[in-house]
Amino acid sequence: MATARNVIITSAIHTPSMSKYLKVSPDEIADAAIGAAEAGAAIVHMHARDPRDGRPSQKPEHFEPILDKLKRNTNAVINITTGGSPHMSVEERMQPAALFKPELASLNMGSMNFGLYPMLDRFKDFAHEWEREGLERSRDLVFKNTFQDIETILEIGNANGTRFEFECYDISHLNNLAHFHSRGLAKGPLFVQSVFGLLGGIGAHPEDLMHMRRTADRLLGDDCQWSILGAGKNQMPLATIGDAMGSHVRVGLEASLWIGPGKLASSNAEQVTRIRTVLEALNFEIATPDEARQMLGLNGKDNVGF
Repeated sequence: MATARNVIITSAIHTPSMSKYLKVSPDEIADAAIGAAEAGAAIVHMHARDPRDGRPSQKPEHFEPILDKLKRNTNAVINITTGGSPHMSVEERMQPAALFKPELASLNMGSMNFGLYPMLDRFKDFAHEWEREGLERSRDLVFKNTFQDIETILEIGNANGTRFEFECYDISHLNNLAHFHSRGLAKGPLFVQSVFGLLGGIGAHPEDLMHMRRTADRLLGDDCQWSILGAGKNQMPLATIGDAMGSHVRVGLEASLWIGPGKLASSNAEQVTRIRTVLEALNFEIATPDEARQMLGLNGKDNVGF
């Protein structure tokens, strides 16, 4: 696995309603992504919301105004989620990526328990009641990503020229990715996003990170660009450890509401700025969007469906 001399920063633009900085309207979401890109994110990982009640949405009509504004105002790589929400069907989750044919889309590499309910012990006030209900329901929730689901999404993406950010929440997900890579359905260079610290997936200890790295090296070798996503308080520490080991990084309000102990981050841009400071202190260069495109083998900003 090649060391990342130029580090790709991804920013995930999706704010849970436990934060007072919740973004709901298409303009607010697009502006948050533009701000993250201006701060140094080469890739913006996009979710959308129903502007009526802030509920996560995979309806193409909720993505279209966001994508239009982003294409006109930033050169950043636009990465459309196929994860959406664990409460959605795969057919719902795939709609925007299938229609808009982005350069990059996320792809969860296995079914898993997805326990967000411990957040109910830390947060009591919600902008929308559906979010409290969603956290409670995660006690009895399997985030479905079967081999057939993954194969279907890969086939659609391959036909559309879309490449993938492979989200791996555990060691088994790396094995699943190696399986699809060996079949030629997951094409290199593989952009592997190792996710740490979500209940149901691998933990957030530095030894967990090192185990994921060793396994990715063994299974995927040099045909891989490795990135780190730490949830909650683990975001900056694990990103820093990963940086020193040659990883790219993903930050954003989707996975962590915080910028410091007890202090909510006001924006995705604030988190990008913080990790950029760390990277530059370690003498890494920050990858531009076009450098990210070259490293990941993307088709280019103009070869999309929006």
